[in-house]
Amino acid sequence: MSELLRVDNLSAGYGQAVVLSGISLSLDEGQTLALLGRNGTGKTTLINTLAGATRQHGGSIMLGGRALHTLAPYERAAAGIGWVPQERNIFKSLTVHENLTAVARPGKWTPNSVYAMFERLAERKGNLGTQLSGGEQQMLAVGRALVINPRLLLLDEPLEGLAPIIVEELLRALRRITREEGLSAIIVEQHPQAVLAISDRAVVLDRGSVAHAGSAQALQQNPPLLEQLLGVSR
Repeated sequence: MSELLRVDNLSAGYGQAVVLSGISLSLDEGQTLALLGRNGTGKTTLINTLAGATRQHGGSIMLGGRALHTLAPYERAAAGIGWVPQERNIFKSLTVHENLTAVARPGKWTPNSVYAMFERLAERKGNLGTQLSGGEQQMLAVGRALVINPRLLLLDEPLEGLAPIIVEELLRALRRITREEGLSAIIVEQHPQAVLAISDRAVVLDRGSVAHAGSAQALQQNPPLLEQLLGVSR
């Protein structure tokens, strides 16, 4: 596999405040990275920085050999970044179908392929964003990121606050997107076992720096280390 993403000695934050310091990581084509850590350790800031929504103070971000850190957010989307932020940021005044067609680019992921994966959205394609449940809005946010046909999908806590049945549905979709379709992804999640099960690699942040990096399977199978890094038990 060829390398898709390389982050070297990254520092970033908001205004003059530096949240991330000395972050280095890499991800190959077709791999999924679980980005873990306690609350406030910089996970969302790292995702936002990759998408271009923070102030970068140093370091570099390369996607497929192209420098992302010199690009505006809309240019990063064109370069292959698909971003699903915590806030979802769907167009609530547009219908489900309009949300998808407004941003779609040519490629394997189309509105119809999103409907095939999320039947709830197919049933509600004429509904406005304001008429969707939280889980349906999250499905739409994922679908909208997919139809730009990205090279790298960034998901910031996609399961947060959702009903268990919706969590299972989204996990099945994420497993298909990453394992079966082979789309590279970075997933921030507070439920480590759920995301480690569908990931190749794992990075744990602590105080804005990398505290652990390695195999997702090895971390999943090492409850004492998980407890030490995250304060959780299996």
